[in-house]
Amino acid sequence: MIHGPLPETARSSTAVPVARHATCSRFGRFNRCPPRRSTHVAFGGKNYLDPATASIAAFGPATVANLGPGFDWLGCAIDGQGDVVTARVMEGLEPGKVVIESITGDSGRLSLDAPLNCAGIAAIETIKLFGATPACGIGLTLEKGLPLGSGMGSSAASAAAAAAAVNALFGGPLSKEALVGPGLISESTVSGYHADNIAPAVMGGFVLVRSCVRGQPLDLQALRYSGDDLMFVLVNPKFEAPTAEMRAVLPKQVPMAQVVNNCSMGATLVAGILEGDASLVGRALDSDSIIEPVRGPLIPGFADVKLAAKEAGAYGCTISGAGPTAVAVVKDAAVGKQVMAAMMQAFEKKGGLAINSAEIVRLDQAGARV
Repeated sequence: MIHGPLPETARSSTAVPVARHATCSRFGRFNRCPPRRSTHVAFGGKNYLDPATASIAAFGPATVANLGPGFDWLGCAIDGQGDVVTARVMEGLEPGKVVIESITGDSGRLSLDAPLNCAGIAAIETIKLFGATPACGIGLTLEKGLPLGSGMGSSAASAAAAAAAVNALFGGPLSKEALVGPGLISESTVSGYHADNIAPAVMGGFVLVRSCVRGQPLDLQALRYSGDDLMFVLVNPKFEAPTAEMRAVLPKQVPMAQVVNNCSMGATLVAGILEGDASLVGRALDSDSIIEPVRGPLIPGFADVKLAAKEAGAYGCTISGAGPTAVAVVKDAAVGKQVMAAMMQAFEKKGGLAINSAEIVRLDQAGARV
């Protein structure tokens, strides 16, 4: 999630929030308050959208994209780590203008220039859908909870949180599904025009991308997992795998037998989701014959990690997104602990990589939220 070099300006700016509305949030930081929205017409007949609150924070969850054979068309949101974006009213700033006030958790690597940052771009694109100009400027603060280049949807989490925060700041004029579009535009600046991270980051759960073509309507299908026994083990080694670089190694032509396999396993993956069958999901996720074979060798020790996960009891294991995070499907937390330990050991001993994080998580059904 690198959006260009840092500008020469300092990583903070001054703002005075409007005091007539209470600060609120619904994901745990502040007391909940109901959103409200209103517009007014200024001299000259221009419509302005008034803020519903002075400041509000939103959370964007981590995501697992591709899920093996679902390359670029399937992803899911997961519990646990994520990014937080706080949007607040900035008086004295040009109405509708977005600035990033501060970023934490990125080791100073991300740009504070809003048009060059995923959170900033998503906020700007969200505002364009309002149908009225915001009556104030908007300041954003970004708290990175996800490591950059991790394969867990770092840029999508920032974009989803920013879109949700700005929408809520003005009373929620847009539906949750409408926020996927701004996030997709943001994501396209970093990793290409594909929605398998941003759609679940916004909507939650599993999301199938039926069509994602520039200039055409985005076509999404939410898939409801009907069981309660699906758990993921995610092990993120200290090794960065930028999406753009990992996409560069993908084959331009694919043998028919591999295409047939991935079509079959992709259909099996969807069937497993709809049937609520964790075992079927895991076995299908484990069976990619196109993407994983070319990306796996670029992640030190991945082949050993995959083998170790299955020997320890996982239904299947693959690369999360572009990597380097490895994701395995298990039936419960007890098996998950065994699988996680085996995966960590394989990364360390076979790949020579230290572990950045390891966790056992469930689906995040809510997606981006305030």
